[in-house]
Amino acid sequence: QVQLVESGGGLVQAGGSLRLSCAAPEGAFVDWAMGWFRQAAGKEREFVAGIDYSGGLTNYDDSVKGRFTISRDRAKNIAYLQMNSVQPEDTAIYYCATAYATGAPTTPETYHYWGQGTQVTVSS
Repeated sequence: QVQLVESGGGLVQAGGSLRLSCAAPEGAFVDWAMGWFRQAAGKEREFVAGIDYSGGLTNYDDSVKGRFTISRDRAKNIAYLQMNSVQPEDTAIYYCATAYATGAPTTPETYHYWGQGTQVTVSS
């Protein structure tokens, strides 16, 4: 079974930074878009950031623009989410996903494979 593996979650104070990583199997999804979503307790999964296959196009939810940065290392087949100036409302389980699609999709239905998620908790 193809898997995406997230790492880097944890507990961080408000105003701090965290970097999430999403590793794909070697050679897999190199030409696919990647995305990060999150799901807070009692809420629906929501889009955070997306990046196209080349890394040249990105999309962000308005709530994270200017604070989070998505990137990818095609050689290592890893996608990253750099989270700066985190706030308690950023607390959620963060999932990475991959989509066989053009651009940087924002809807979860577009994505085909998902990771297991990593918990991010921001304390005030």
